[in-house]
Amino acid sequence: MKRKGEFHSAHAAAGDAVAAGPAGATMKAGERCYQRVIDAHVHWYPQEFVDLMIKKGPANGAVMSEDARGPVVVSVPDCTQKSSMRRTMTHLDDIIRDMDNRKVDAYALSMTNPLVYWAPAGFGLELAAAHNDACVEAHRKYPDRFYGCIVLPMQDVKLAARELERMAKHPCMRAVFIAEHILGKNLHEKEFWPIYERAEGLGLPLFLTNLYPSGAERMKDFFMINVLGNPQEAGYAAVSLVYGGVLDAFPKLEVYLPHAGGTFPWLVGRMDLAIEVSPELKHMKKPASEYLRRFHYDLITHHPRIMRDLIDLVGVDRIVTGTDFPQGMSVKQPVDFVESIPGLTHREREMILCDNPARLLGI
Repeated sequence: MKRKGEFHSAHAAAGDAVAAGPAGATMKAGERCYQRVIDAHVHWYPQEFVDLMIKKGPANGAVMSEDARGPVVVSVPDCTQKSSMRRTMTHLDDIIRDMDNRKVDAYALSMTNPLVYWAPAGFGLELAAAHNDACVEAHRKYPDRFYGCIVLPMQDVKLAARELERMAKHPCMRAVFIAEHILGKNLHEKEFWPIYERAEGLGLPLFLTNLYPSGAERMKDFFMINVLGNPQEAGYAAVSLVYGGVLDAFPKLEVYLPHAGGTFPWLVGRMDLAIEVSPELKHMKKPASEYLRRFHYDLITHHPRIMRDLIDLVGVDRIVTGTDFPQGMSVKQPVDFVESIPGLTHREREMILCDNPARLLGI
């Protein structure tokens, strides 16, 4: 009998060999049998946010347009990329259809660029609230399928703290969602610490996202702004949180680092050495490598062997299904990708697809 939230997909051809499954069961080769598959890194544009951008965005500095897919944010102050608010990222019936096609049972919804930091603080709060309230409504309609991440107007920390308190009262809001820099400021800046302190106190993980990578003028060719820029932003954020003392100050704060940690896991040896040789890092009491397991990492490597290496480095319990869907560089089929990672047991695959994101999100 199928458990609530469990997904089964049998796609083996007749006559395939029978293999051992979970709990001693048997299943045909190629059959998938997992508990509730949860994607912790999925983006949408709630209709309420879209409507606000159309109605008030131009008066607040946004340049708007539209194409066949829906409204487009051509630019906002300090942006380097357009934002296509396509209808398939807005309507819940389209989103659910994609979930089913992707063999995913639940999403933690968050928003991508332009986010809200570019706006005057009051309008930024209005935009953030529109997103957050829409997440609550999506959960109300589909409580087994949607949870929300709290978007905050981090350009005004007092307003951000107020919105965090308002939304933390809703059990379906399961993470605090901020970019890997705030208008060019790194995350270790003390002005942001009240948000970290409150998130830790509320037991809400900090979910990070890339936003307008630095050095865009050097990455204008060959799609480098995405291929290189976004993972580099994850590296900047991790180093800022480690070297800047945030993880020491808030030892119970869980942090989700997208793009499989970006540059951070692979440069951690250099970071360890830097602590030994640089006077700027004399405040560090332990090597950077001891912070590897302070982060959770998603699947966005697009390379099974590299994913295996990351698992070996940080532990399978620190890997969560997160895909950046439906962006162009997202992991389209997370179940297939996890199954392609060499050397994993069924139990380890289930941890990545089901247990780890559920534990991180507290659902």
